[in-house]
Amino acid sequence: MNENLTLPLNTQFLSFLTDAIVIVREDGMIIDCNEKACSLLNVEQVTGQSIDKFLDFHLLLDASQTHLLMELKIENKKLLEVKSRQIKEGVYCLILDELSIRNRADEIKRYINQISNSSVEGIVLYNKSEIIDCDETLASMFGYTLEDLKVQTMEQLIEPKSYKKLMDNDSVAINGILELKGVRKDGTLFYIEIVEYPYYKNGKIVRAASVKDITERIENEHKIEYMAYYDELTDLPNRNFFNKVLKEAIVQANEHKEQIAVFFLDIDYFKEINDTLGYAFGDKLLQACAGRLKLFQQVDTFIARMSGDEFLILGRNTTKDEAIQLAEKLIEEFEKPITIDSYEVYTTVSIGISIFPENGLTASDLIKHADSAMYVIKEKHRNYYNIFESSISENFKSMLTMEVEMRRAMKEGQFELYYQPQKDLVKNEVVGLEALIRWNHPERGFISPLEFIPLAEKTGLIIEIGDWVISEACRQNKEWQDKGFRPITVSVNLSAKQFYHRNLVDKIKDILDETGLAPHYLELEITERMAMSNEEEIIETLHSLRELGVLVSIDDFGTGYSSFKYLSVFPITKLKIDKMFLNEQKKENRAIVKSIIHMSHSLNMKVIAEGVETVEQLKFLTNERCDEMQGYLFSRPLPPKQLTDFLS
Repeated sequence: MNENLTLPLNTQFLSFLTDAIVIVREDGMIIDCNEKACSLLNVEQVTGQSIDKFLDFHLLLDASQTHLLMELKIENKKLLEVKSRQIKEGVYCLILDELSIRNRADEIKRYINQISNSSVEGIVLYNKSEIIDCDETLASMFGYTLEDLKVQTMEQLIEPKSYKKLMDNDSVAINGILELKGVRKDGTLFYIEIVEYPYYKNGKIVRAASVKDITERIENEHKIEYMAYYDELTDLPNRNFFNKVLKEAIVQANEHKEQIAVFFLDIDYFKEINDTLGYAFGDKLLQACAGRLKLFQQVDTFIARMSGDEFLILGRNTTKDEAIQLAEKLIEEFEKPITIDSYEVYTTVSIGISIFPENGLTASDLIKHADSAMYVIKEKHRNYYNIFESSISENFKSMLTMEVEMRRAMKEGQFELYYQPQKDLVKNEVVGLEALIRWNHPERGFISPLEFIPLAEKTGLIIEIGDWVISEACRQNKEWQDKGFRPITVSVNLSAKQFYHRNLVDKIKDILDETGLAPHYLELEITERMAMSNEEEIIETLHSLRELGVLVSIDDFGTGYSSFKYLSVFPITKLKIDKMFLNEQKKENRAIVKSIIHMSHSLNMKVIAEGVETVEQLKFLTNERCDEMQGYLFSRPLPPKQLTDFLS
């Protein structure tokens, strides 16, 4: 044939090839072939015949290179692997190979592995629901023997919704991958991945597929997704999920000109409960609170845990009035007691609310403004709600600015200690100094502790600042002693966060070692409320401090809820009477002062009165045998350089 002269493969070369080779024109006419092809097609000579007599050649013309399984038309059930490649314009080379489903299994596995980078589990050949053939691996996967599985149908092996998905996938491409749910013989469901490899039988698709058990992978994916979007403790969506849903809600609200509300909830007194009854109890309380919040879950309501004891609620398609109504219902629900481990706990919530689009156009702004509104109401009264106003944002910005400046103040040494002398009323001499922190801002001058200490408490900076105060007070006291001044005690106020810190005693010991100050010249002051919060742990810490040699006093005594029983077991060395009992000229206050003095003496404790400003107050305290006093009547807090006269 003249046409052979122009072909890349000539007749002589074809005879040397072990594969069955057929050269075909675009119209299906066979140009040439080798003996292996004639034998496979069971004819003596195919040249000059149409390939359509043997195969659906038109299915191979969709691409320049094709790889399919096809059924030979003239010999039923003979399965051919057909590789087609266009070798020049209008001319194709077909490579034919005969395979049964079992012989084909390894090839399918190899081929599927190449496209999916994973090991194949089982092989099945099926026509719609009828299973034509399968392997042992597939049977074992579904809990059947090979013989039992072959009489089943695909519909019986696949969960109904998944089966519909499989049947709807008629136009599946080669390498198509489906994730479905399989049904084992015992009825249990599991996840499978089907990678289909279609071939053609009389013009119809017959499916050969690999089936892999991917249950472990899917469950891990679900677990990862859960961890990414849910809070494990409360089983509520987390802040990431809330942000995602809120952003979607904002888009929808914009489209429909709707309002949405963001609620920021904080559990009141949670820290105190946590410190008193322990973290395990606190976790149970958070779970109980989450359970109550879930009662408010509606179609247009989305609830999440922000962090710690903070929760978020999204109200879609709402109004400001409806948001207020929901806040009031939440407050009412949380006023009911919660029973945990036989404890009946009463807690409340503080709620901040921001409204879209009035209070913000982005998810971050709405959450931030709701948080700001909550913070304001929590500082004022708790157990109430507050709707964001622009003035709150300005105050919040000021607070953030001050936090940054406080951190800078620690690095640049802007904090200073002033000391207020404490006088012994019997000996008429200075016996101690109370260290009081001052912030000498380079631009604003001195900033009142009342302005920055609460913020330091909220941000946790109080621990770093408090540690510095103790260290500096000990260093300064030792310096005075080294200069020959009379040794006296320096007292330092401890914040609640410092006092509850696990390493407090070790920190104090390290500071004393570093500064060289003898322990009995350091006195730590704790508030009455701190002392009463967790009796067992408090006693342990107090005894450790006393064993170290450090003195401990209770500050602001009379403002809390102490019982004399606690004072009798606490290793306290001194009580400080709050100045409020001296400022108000009431007989009841004087009676309280008398009782505190007499009770303290009966417990072998000293008493010091703070805030003494008048001669009348001093006479009263002297007559009642108060041990010590401090206040403006004697001296204001002074910088170290101005204290030498008191130390002589």
